[in-house]
Amino acid sequence: MKKIFASVFYSFPVQLVLLHFKKFQALLIFWLVLFSTCAGNFMAKYGAGALFLAPEYLGKVNAISTAILGMALGIFVMSWNITSFILFSRYFRFLATTSRPFLKYCLNNFIIPLSFLIYYNIRLFQFTTSRELFSTGDALLLILGFLSGFVLIIIISLAYFFGADTAIISRLRPVLTNPKLFREKFQNNNSHYYESRLLTVNWYIGSKFRVRQPRDVSHYSREFIEFIFSRHHFSAVISIFIAFLFLIFIGFNLDSPVFQLPAAAGIAIFFAILIAVTGALSYFLQSWSLIFAFALYFGANFLYQEGYIDFTNKAFGLNYSDKENRPVYSSETLKNISTKAQIEADKDNMLEILQRWKSKQGNEKPVMVVINTSGGGNRSAAFTMNILQKLDSISSMKLMDQTVCITGASGGMLGAAYYRALRDPENQIADPLNPKYSDHISQNLLNALISSLVARDLVSPAQKFSLSGQEYVKDRAYAFEKKLNENTGGLLNFQLKDIVEKEANAQIPLMFLNSVISRDGRYLVISTQPVSFLMKPTYGQNLTEDIEPDAVDFASFFDRQNPLELKFLTALRMNATFPYVLPNVWLPSTPVIDVMDAGLRDNFGTETAIRFLMTFREWIIENTSALVIVQIADRKKGGWQNKEKVGKISDVITKPMLQTQENLINLQEFHHNEFFGLLAESFGNHVHRLNFEYIPISEDAVAALNFQLTRRERQFIADAVNSEHNVEEFKKFETIIKGR
Repeated sequence: MKKIFASVFYSFPVQLVLLHFKKFQALLIFWLVLFSTCAGNFMAKYGAGALFLAPEYLGKVNAISTAILGMALGIFVMSWNITSFILFSRYFRFLATTSRPFLKYCLNNFIIPLSFLIYYNIRLFQFTTSRELFSTGDALLLILGFLSGFVLIIIISLAYFFGADTAIISRLRPVLTNPKLFREKFQNNNSHYYESRLLTVNWYIGSKFRVRQPRDVSHYSREFIEFIFSRHHFSAVISIFIAFLFLIFIGFNLDSPVFQLPAAAGIAIFFAILIAVTGALSYFLQSWSLIFAFALYFGANFLYQEGYIDFTNKAFGLNYSDKENRPVYSSETLKNISTKAQIEADKDNMLEILQRWKSKQGNEKPVMVVINTSGGGNRSAAFTMNILQKLDSISSMKLMDQTVCITGASGGMLGAAYYRALRDPENQIADPLNPKYSDHISQNLLNALISSLVARDLVSPAQKFSLSGQEYVKDRAYAFEKKLNENTGGLLNFQLKDIVEKEANAQIPLMFLNSVISRDGRYLVISTQPVSFLMKPTYGQNLTEDIEPDAVDFASFFDRQNPLELKFLTALRMNATFPYVLPNVWLPSTPVIDVMDAGLRDNFGTETAIRFLMTFREWIIENTSALVIVQIADRKKGGWQNKEKVGKISDVITKPMLQTQENLINLQEFHHNEFFGLLAESFGNHVHRLNFEYIPISEDAVAALNFQLTRRERQFIADAVNSEHNVEEFKKFETIIKGR
């Protein structure tokens, strides 16, 4: 038994696995992430597992999409093999004396990749049959597609290296067959390798899967061994370079949906790039790699600070070229655009809009509706769409006419904006209640995002496009907007200037799109109308005159940067800047400021809505019969959806740091309850607050928080609309809206 154990332990495949754990654990992190993701442990809340287990391509999960993912994971495996071969070659010098050393290395380095392939295909079958509702036959077809793509890349890669090995042997043959030339080239210093520095290998898998014993290399010169390996290393680096050229090609063609890879494929290729860069730096720079990395960082930082390179994302439509007239972001500037006179002028303008809204109601005292919708990616977008369709049906298709304004964050605002566009009389949509529109707004946005991140942001030279006389870079933010525009049939493809008159004449509800200035946490309020009255709290007017503004009226602050040229899709993106997935948007001010997702400060749009309502409290009470605040949340209120779990010992360290972040939405909700208390005191029985909540029917029916939903998750969301709680809220709405 001991002899068998020793034989297995000192086999080349086992020793390679041990070498990873002993020396280069960093390379194992990528495998850990892949295993954990497919197991449903890594970023499960954000649906990371579904990206790999239900990859979409051109809007479908099929054998083609899994084949593309298989090819991407094949590239990752080959990149991992190439990099580890470059890093590990000094530990297994006997391979230098064999034919096709890299191919034999790949053959013996099979344990980790094969383990993942087996595990992945098992999980793929389980997930697609349970979550995507595929039949057994269709699920097996997905597996076949995946394996076909994976094997294809492996065959192409091995064919390349087979040719490279043949070329190396061909070039060396004159030297190897001539003893005199061999001694002159490789035995000048007569230095030899007498023992392995780390690995003890008793056998390895050779050609045709035969078990072979390693050859003794102690009599070979150091120069010969290093020369052989250097030739193979060079061939490996060339293959990485070819892969980069392929990504550049994809980057230049990303505007076509055909080149928008499944998100998981993009992630796998991104991992392959990270590993490949490590190998290339190690090969060319060796011990200078770390110094080069630091030099590269400080050099890039200097060029960025001096303005020679620019990684920042821009707000498409805004003027960045006029650097002389950029507004100064300071306390004085904000106070100057929120003076008492300016606030009164903006309030008068809004009162005129409210009067126009009232005149269209056909009722002396109509019911006023204000909509707040929460962030939550495609989950919230789909839920918001479903709720608004149901409310519109109940109100005899008068919901948008009776709605004065819409506020919120992220995915919820995507859904609300799309439904507003569907109900815009100018668009003449025949059946806005059709369930297909919920599918449209919840279609995959991640493929375009991740493909652009990998192929454009990281690899390809910058490509630009023009809008309103300005040039902008096509980055992942551009890809996001383009895909969202495709998903919504072009109904959101306009600039703010195109809807100024519509909102001013109350043809469509007002929409306040907030984002958060990362520098200090202030709101940036994007609206087609001047809204300086939203820049300060409105409770107790005599106390707020000298209070520092905690919000910024976008159009007033950037009045010399053509603010109404801003694309509406960009405004939506600024409101929905999911951290890291989408880039922060940098704005042309002095100093430059950047903005993030609105959910960072108010995930429900409550604060802005209440500030608006308190500002026009007297008019609302006098001119309406009731005020209905419709709140659409992608989670159960009160934080009860987060069940207490048995903690880990690591929680002792991480919990103090992460607790506030995890409870951010709950803290906002508790804060807003206080606002609603003040609102109730001010409006009395005139105000009605309706809460529509996405409450999954079971623990395993929770839709992920990301920009991609599975088929079953869309069904979960549709089912949640008719939960017991929501049905009661619909009844309340019907009673109020019909005056019963």
